[in-house]
Amino acid sequence: MEKRYAIILAAGKGTRMKSKLYKVLHPVAGKPMVEHIIERVIETKPEQIVTIVGYGAEKVKEQLGDRSEYALQEKQLGTGHAVLQAAEFLKDKTGTTLVISGDTPLLTSQTLDNLFAYHQGKNASATVLTAHAEDPTGYGRIVRDHVGIVEKIVEQKDANEQEAAIQEINTGTYCFDNEELFNALAKIGTSNAQGEYYLTDIIEILKNEGKTVAAYQTADFNESLGVNDRVALAKANELMRERINHQHMVAGVSLIDPKTTYIDADVQIGADTVIEPNVQLRGTTVIGEDCLIGANSKIVNSTLESNVEIKTSVVEESVVRAFADVGPYAHLRPKADVGQHVHIGNFVEVKKATIGEHTKVGHLTYVGDATLGKDINVGCGVVFVNYDGKNKHHTTVGDHVFIGSSTNIIAPVEIESDSVTAAGSTITDNIKKGDLAIARARQVNKTGYASHLPF
Repeated sequence: MEKRYAIILAAGKGTRMKSKLYKVLHPVAGKPMVEHIIERVIETKPEQIVTIVGYGAEKVKEQLGDRSEYALQEKQLGTGHAVLQAAEFLKDKTGTTLVISGDTPLLTSQTLDNLFAYHQGKNASATVLTAHAEDPTGYGRIVRDHVGIVEKIVEQKDANEQEAAIQEINTGTYCFDNEELFNALAKIGTSNAQGEYYLTDIIEILKNEGKTVAAYQTADFNESLGVNDRVALAKANELMRERINHQHMVAGVSLIDPKTTYIDADVQIGADTVIEPNVQLRGTTVIGEDCLIGANSKIVNSTLESNVEIKTSVVEESVVRAFADVGPYAHLRPKADVGQHVHIGNFVEVKKATIGEHTKVGHLTYVGDATLGKDINVGCGVVFVNYDGKNKHHTTVGDHVFIGSSTNIIAPVEIESDSVTAAGSTITDNIKKGDLAIARARQVNKTGYASHLPF
């Protein structure tokens, strides 16, 4: 197999995005556009990847890390000039080089593999990835001769009336014979409306030298979408979401209303899980089989084992184990670990706490910085008071404990197994196994006092 290389163009600022965030770092389905690109490129198994950086170079490098080498384009003088910056890495190498833009997140590795194969099958010096566009406005046009051979690519601003009517467009993705690419780059000029070094001019240069130029047309125009403004960004997110949702449904996940279900690209979901409307599944969330994710829930970077039910709740960076249920209107904050068969009820907040199996935390309760054993019943309105204004403190609760309603547990404290706290208590000391802790003032009734009140 011929050696493959890749050049990712990621130097542009993206002025039309009107953003402090560099264009290729804008997220689509939960991760930056350039992250989608490098993942798809890696799937084509290149020998070497070079990313052309400019604006926001350090941020792009931070995102891609050691998966790529980097060349700096200090001045933005066009796509041809950008590719030329990779010469120090690739110029003298033999093989096929993929050139791809960092703002085309919908391209698939299958399409890129097809492009490589077509390019090699045609023994071409250059192969352009094209698409058919009902409205080609804004795209470069593929100009072919009378027998269908590619003659040149004309940019929108340089197109005459006849060329502007062409509906086959340039996606901005190419395969080149690597040596021919860098030979031709030395010959391009700036005689165009933008005064830039167009990469597309290489096509005409190679044609004039008698070299073979081919074009492979992808069947899905949507893959060609380039993101240059917020409108296109929203469209890319919509299309990616449709693709992701379709993949999950084909794999056995039920989405009650796919149009209102937002699933990030790296989310994993087991078969026979049901997702109700207006659900967001973000980041690297993993959901097991036979779960129910109720309407309006949001799950972020969390793991839900099989047979879990989440009812209209928020789960962030937490673990919910098999057969547990959460909500409605609960909030699992980072580092919550909810055990098997645990019940977390309405308006319960859990943060940095482990809750043992079969424990019930029914309603209106805060559990923070705590370890709870199994078979505990936590009454209504309980607060684990973990913060003294300066430091956080930990509470440990043993198995088979009953915590009465409206108990305040002032950490640090240990409540041993099989003990009870009386409702309304404020617990400041440890409780021994089997004890009942009562920490409240005795009731005093003032005889006749109410009769003197003005109402």
